[in-house]
Amino acid sequence: MMATNVIEGAKTTRHLTTAGTVIGIGMGGFFDGIVFHQILQIHNMLSARVPTDTLVGAKVNMVWDGLFHAGVWIATAIGIALLWHAVKRSDVLLSGKALSGSMLLGFGLFNLIEGLINHHILQIHHVYEILGQSAWDYVFLASGVVLILSGWRLIRSAGS
Repeated sequence: MMATNVIEGAKTTRHLTTAGTVIGIGMGGFFDGIVFHQILQIHNMLSARVPTDTLVGAKVNMVWDGLFHAGVWIATAIGIALLWHAVKRSDVLLSGKALSGSMLLGFGLFNLIEGLINHHILQIHHVYEILGQSAWDYVFLASGVVLILSGWRLIRSAGS
């Protein structure tokens, strides 16, 4: 017999929040790539290591941006599959607050983890590449913390 912290017949948001968190991670990556890499063009995946001011540099960064987008597409697809399985379960409490909160939490996790690894540890790019490491890198981390806390609060308000 498997131990569980769900009372017999009670509903939980656990599977829903797992799915939403994974979707949020993917959507956070898409937001970063689409807004910062493509629309604003203030950085690319390797722009601190491979400058984009030559055709070769731009092409190298474009390939790495594409690999990054493929990765966040996979995360989003996995999140959608998890969501599909969650909504089919009879023990899942379907809650818009829990789903929205978990997506915010995932988006925040993306910002925090990607910011720590890529901006601070590996320094392969910075939020506003022309400035190098700057206050914008810390604002990005702070946005991750705010999103995580906001998402967590929303999930908690949904109950489980």
